[in-house]
Amino acid sequence: MATAQLTSAASSISAKGFVSFEGLRASSAVKVSSFSPLKQNGLSLRSFRGLVVKAATAVAPKYTSLKPLGDRVLVKIKTAEEKTSGGILLPTTAQSKPQAGEVVAVGEGRTVGKNKVEIGVKTGTQVVYSKYAGTEVEFSGSNHLILKEDDIVGILDTDDVKDMKPLNDRVLIKVAEAEEKTAGGLYLTDASKEKPSIGTVVAVGPGPLNEEGNRKPLSVAPGNTVLYSKYAGNDFKGADGSDYIALRASDVMAILS
Repeated sequence: MATAQLTSAASSISAKGFVSFEGLRASSAVKVSSFSPLKQNGLSLRSFRGLVVKAATAVAPKYTSLKPLGDRVLVKIKTAEEKTSGGILLPTTAQSKPQAGEVVAVGEGRTVGKNKVEIGVKTGTQVVYSKYAGTEVEFSGSNHLILKEDDIVGILDTDDVKDMKPLNDRVLIKVAEAEEKTAGGLYLTDASKEKPSIGTVVAVGPGPLNEEGNRKPLSVAPGNTVLYSKYAGNDFKGADGSDYIALRASDVMAILS
């Protein structure tokens, strides 16, 4: 009887809980961020938490131009990879969200102190941006992102992240390999290996702007071995399988030697 009631309840949820999503366009995405078991009255129940609906803002075809304002940049999002490097087709749910694209329009810049500072990237530049930055816009048949210049991590003209040129106060680090053994000599499985917070600086940005509009050099340089905040930055996988992370210089805590 309890099983029948639970099945009925699940059917009710699937039939009624998503009626409000019928008006969303095809570009909308429905995501369940967690699915956790609960227990109530001795029965094992399931509950959905963190249901998130994210849809790109669709711009009507009658508008043929989109001009960012201030220090904002319009980026045409790179198409998600549909195949693995081995040629295996990926389902939509397994395709990683791109963090790269081409700059197609820029704002007029911003004012720092008494100085006017222009946008540091030009149209046509291939850039990498922060994972959760900006507002997605469906414009002229393609997905775009409007974001602040400061949310652009770096310029990448190739397909390999090791060639990235960080912008502003960003630092590109090659992550050290995780320890294969414990201190007692036991081999660790991939799941139990702790994510390192140590790596070697590959490239650094020109530094942040001060109140006079001048660049302040960063305190780290390529070749430095550094310790950085554990949950900072954006993770990337290099063409050779190595792990990289791009983060702000303020998230680097120490230089090791």
